Amino acid sequence: MAVPRPTSRKNKIAETATKSLAAKVVRRLKADYPEAPCALVHQTPFQLLIATILSAQCTDHRVNLVTKDLFRKYKTPGDFAGASLKEIEKSVQSIGLFRNKAKSIKACSTDLVEQFEGEVPQEMDALVSLVGVGRKTANVVLGTAFGLATGVVVDTHVGRLSRRLGLTGERDAVRVERDLMRLLPKKEWIVFSHRMIHHGRAICSARRPRCDDCSMRRFCPRIGLDVSMV
Repeated sequence: MAVPRPTSRKNKIAETATKSLAAKVVRRLKADYPEAPCALVHQTPFQLLIATILSAQCTDHRVNLVTKDLFRKYKTPGDFAGASLKEIEKSVQSIGLFRNKAKSIKACSTDLVEQFEGEVPQEMDALVSLVGVGRKTANVVLGTAFGLATGVVVDTHVGRLSRRLGLTGERDAVRVERDLMRLLPKKEWIVFSHRMIHHGRAICSARRPRCDDCSMRRFCPRIGLDVSMV
């Protein structure tokens, strides 16, 4: 009979240390950004869904500029589904990859009308079945619009800061999310991403982070950072 391999004591110690680090990060983020709203301006779950699709490889600021007029013109999934692709493209043409995103928006809206009676579903499997919707977008909508902690949103800021802080060594967003879900209490999954995004913009930029102004400077390992640039 095969004897199960014991879990490495070294691995257990490392895991405990990383969880302790994650707890410190959570506490500091909560103190620094007690109110950390979603950066994408929206009034309904559907608006958030569309804004998140548009936000891929684009700044939230640019998306908010576009959706300000877009959501005045198109208010429901039926409005987008009934519009011509050229009309939608014209409305979002200042956003990168606008043609592909316009196609996704129209197709996604059509799916909502035909399959979900025009309502944004509140289940992961249903959301990712929509055209243009992956796990990240689904997590944004479920967490922010419905308060459902189905995972941790991993965008550019969250992935970058998580690696810099030593919470993960992964570069693939799905694997980063897996690590964060293991380290963080479920009640923190939704707001953690919002706070990390705010911190990434305000303090911990990619090239020249303001480490002297960072509340996490005493315990941040600054992995991958050229300290001569700080």
